[in-house]
Amino acid sequence: MNNTEEKFEPLIIGFCCNWCSYAGADLAGTSRMQYPTNVRIIRVMCSGMVHPNLVIDALTKGAD
Repeated sequence: MNNTEEKFEPLIIGFCCNWCSYAGADLAGTSRMQYPTNVRIIRVMCSGMVHPNLVIDALTKGAD
């Protein structure tokens, strides 16, 4: 890789369940833990109920 090329940094979308994974992400935030700036967390009531169109919409809008 030469100096003019940019390093690829994916935009990561996390659909986090309100009752499970979101609580962990929230605790990390209140504990002042840092996670990469290219991560976006979307709280959903149940990650098993995320409609596939929501994922497709995120991908078409730039998520990797």
